[in-house]
Amino acid sequence: MDVLPAAENPRDAFERRLASEILAAERFRATLLAVLPTVAMLAFLAVSSAYPEAVTTLLHGKFDRAPVGLFLCAVAGFEFHVLYATEKMLRNGQRPSAARRYGYAFVETSLPTLVIVFYATTLGPIQALLMPSAAIYFIFIVLATLRLDFTLCAFTGFVAAIEYAGLALFWGPLDTTVQEPVLTSLPQHLARACILLVAGVAAGFVARRLRKSFTRALESLEESARILGVFGQHVSPEVVARLVAGGAQAGSELREVCVMFLDIRNFTAFAEKRSAEEVVAYLNTIFDAAVEAVAEHKGIVNKFLGDGFMAVFGAPVADGNPCAQGVDAGLAVLARVEKLVAEGRIPPTRVGLGLHSGPAVLGNIGSARRKEYTVIGDVVNVASRVEALNKELGKARAMTGILAAQSAEMRANAETMLQQADRLLCESWNERMWSNGEPIDPSPTIDQAVNGGYPWLEIQCSRCKTPSDVDLAGMKHPPTTFVHDLASRLRCRKCAKAGRRPAATLLQLAWQPRHPRTEA
Repeated sequence: MDVLPAAENPRDAFERRLASEILAAERFRATLLAVLPTVAMLAFLAVSSAYPEAVTTLLHGKFDRAPVGLFLCAVAGFEFHVLYATEKMLRNGQRPSAARRYGYAFVETSLPTLVIVFYATTLGPIQALLMPSAAIYFIFIVLATLRLDFTLCAFTGFVAAIEYAGLALFWGPLDTTVQEPVLTSLPQHLARACILLVAGVAAGFVARRLRKSFTRALESLEESARILGVFGQHVSPEVVARLVAGGAQAGSELREVCVMFLDIRNFTAFAEKRSAEEVVAYLNTIFDAAVEAVAEHKGIVNKFLGDGFMAVFGAPVADGNPCAQGVDAGLAVLARVEKLVAEGRIPPTRVGLGLHSGPAVLGNIGSARRKEYTVIGDVVNVASRVEALNKELGKARAMTGILAAQSAEMRANAETMLQQADRLLCESWNERMWSNGEPIDPSPTIDQAVNGGYPWLEIQCSRCKTPSDVDLAGMKHPPTTFVHDLASRLRCRKCAKAGRRPAATLLQLAWQPRHPRTEA
């Protein structure tokens, strides 16, 4: 049996990625230092070969191109070696050891020192210290910032300062070829060494600043990836930005949300007559428009359910009224589907929507290998049942048509629209009760019945046939959530006094009582 590797610690993954990016910067630095000497060597050889007299005149006949060429070859060769080693570590996912990093820095910084030593033996120490080769130290110090390491940059400046100061202290006083006091002044050379040291420290601070900015950028990307992994790809960029800025955690919480279920009607019959490519293109066209509408109203698509999806408003970021956002998003979805049909992009299509609001448990649920941001609670079940009820009654279009006909002010008041929807739901349930003559599942919830203006439930005792009314709004602690479940929980008071407790028969929901009240 295969054993899957254990999940990598997020911090270790971040450090590994940061080390990889630093190696990439080191590769760029090595490439730069390898190419520049090569180009300089070729240019120097070409100019000195084409115009030898001009070069001799310009440099007062004291410049030998052989050591210059050898030096540039040495620098290029060493940097190509560094480039090869860096490429190898990148391919193998390795990190360079501290000894290797400091060794490379020491060798690079010592290359200008070797040039100064060579010309000190031919021109004299003072002239060698004053030649342009001493300025090469600054090139290595500046490029050391690409290592994004304060200590390495400071180490580079320290090596350059020590080596330059050492040559000035122990070799400069022995030079008798230069008599100009300004040029032979030891404090002047020591001041240059101090400048090299300060330059290294300054480069170190720059490298530290760059590393912090780089780290923050990577952490921001990692956090965005984490949020997208938890909340799905269909979180709007604005929500992602707010979650990243707020340092959102996918912890468990109880929150008031609005849940929407969407279902494409008659999809099975459509899919049976189409190819797989046509079915996928059809779904993607609808979902593109629907998901965009949900995101524009500050919602997220939590799950795709084959030919539908579940969307949540008010989570993971609460922004405004989730009820209003859910209703507006539902109307926008219907409008966009109608537009797609009118434009001929999809065949005539009907979609069903179910919306419900209430408290829900939000959390990141799953195993250590895979987690998913999930919404749990009756609000989800009710929204699903409302969508299924619309499918059975065929009244989804009528309900949404009524809602769409309301004024802009009414659409902004989500409570009024939901009351209208709950009223239609209660009326639909009554119609089915009258036609079937028995409790229908699913039914409105007790809260929906009260909110829709039907706070009374007419029942009849199955034994004595006595009719009565139950005040749903007056039930402080309802024994169940859905109206149809009350059939097995309500009892006739008259039969109870006789020692009998037969089940009640549900008749209909009513907006006012017509019979004596019966206890639940």
